Amino acid sequence: MSSPPALELRGLTKTYGDKLTALSDVHLTIHPGEIFALLGPNGAGKTTLIGSVCGLVKKTSGKILVFGHDLDEDPVRPRYEVGLVPQEINFDPFFTVGESLHIQQGYYGQRRDEARVKEVLTALNLQNKADSLTRALSGGMKRRLLIAKALVHKPRLVFLDEPTAGVDVELRRDLWTYVRKLATEGTTIVLTTHYLEEAEELADRVGVINEGKLLLVEEKKALLRRLGEKRLVATFTTPVPALPESALQAGATLSADHLSLTYAEREGCAPAGDILRALYTQGLPVKNVETRHSRLEDILIDILRGKPAAPSTAPSTTP
Repeated sequence: MSSPPALELRGLTKTYGDKLTALSDVHLTIHPGEIFALLGPNGAGKTTLIGSVCGLVKKTSGKILVFGHDLDEDPVRPRYEVGLVPQEINFDPFFTVGESLHIQQGYYGQRRDEARVKEVLTALNLQNKADSLTRALSGGMKRRLLIAKALVHKPRLVFLDEPTAGVDVELRRDLWTYVRKLATEGTTIVLTTHYLEEAEELADRVGVINEGKLLLVEEKKALLRRLGEKRLVATFTTPVPALPESALQAGATLSADHLSLTYAEREGCAPAGDILRALYTQGLPVKNVETRHSRLEDILIDILRGKPAAPSTAPSTTP
């Protein structure tokens, strides 16, 4: 018998009054052990979705299941399996770092576990701050502590809501390493971030949300392959009279001054290497060649601007 999804949303909707819809009929399945990036602009509904799962927002309608347990039937116990790194600092400034983590364990019905606290502190490079008061921490260290609090009770589902906003590169890299370790151990990670390189580096699948609607859910590599492109720019030492016929048929264009070629390789199109081969075969005076692959950021912008993302759209249940 297969394991239930880590998180399943069925028609999740959240409205405020008659005019504002924060979430609109969201269907989403997230599988155990995957890293899922939920992407979208400010106000898209990401934090509302997370808050609905974590009990911080009261949904209007729909179903939320955590590891197969319906939160309408049991709103408390399934949430013991959930950890949240919020955007806001939310710990008592009069406790030490170690005390904050022990208190967090107690919130989740766990006994004091020194070994687990030390493990999390070491993973986030906070071991030297265990006895420091939280109010004395720097901004980056406070962000590390938020992450430690979310993980200290060993949740099976973790929400990272902009976990590296405004922090240094070192913390970002440390967190990436730890997130990968958690995923290999079976922890499910849901990540929201405006650092698209973070999502591109970590995510197994990507969901795009805007104005409360889930626009797309797709495996990251497939999305990059389907909607991305490799852009080729070749410059010539002297103006060339014309491009090879095969390059023109493939869609390559010659600049007005006849000194450069531009070609966008997309799925189903001729490889950029074929275009270059045609240039050299015809003996054209190639001076320089540059290529650039689309990033996740480029694709996200296209989707949000309304460029078609079909056929792969939400809801999706494919890991």
